[in-house]
Amino acid sequence: QVQLVESGGGLVQAGDSLRLSCTASGLTFSDYAMGWFRQAPGKEREFVVGISRNAISIDYADHAKGRFTISRNNAKMTVDLQMNSLKPEETAVYYCSAANMAGFGVPKYPRSYNFWGQGTQVTVSS
Repeated sequence: QVQLVESGGGLVQAGDSLRLSCTASGLTFSDYAMGWFRQAPGKEREFVVGISRNAISIDYADHAKGRFTISRNNAKMTVDLQMNSLKPEETAVYYCSAANMAGFGVPKYPRSYNFWGQGTQVTVSS
């Protein structure tokens, strides 16, 4: 049984930093590209950043470039998201996801991902 468990969400003020973590189990982690998405109330799920199986390729959404950093540890089966200079409009549930990949690309669409975590709430106050 595949499980993705996120942690690290919480309430912060605008301009603060937060680090999210995702721990995977039940899959061959190195076979999967990993992604972070977010979903605010009343909005569609939005791509934040993804990292390839071997961590060579990373793709950031424009809104995340320069402020967010993704990393993965295949031995520990974890993927982390460091978020700096957070803004109130980034309040959302943040989801970790896994996409089974033959190559080393980074999918950007939710439909490309096979497994999802339960999400962790990030609230940024102004």
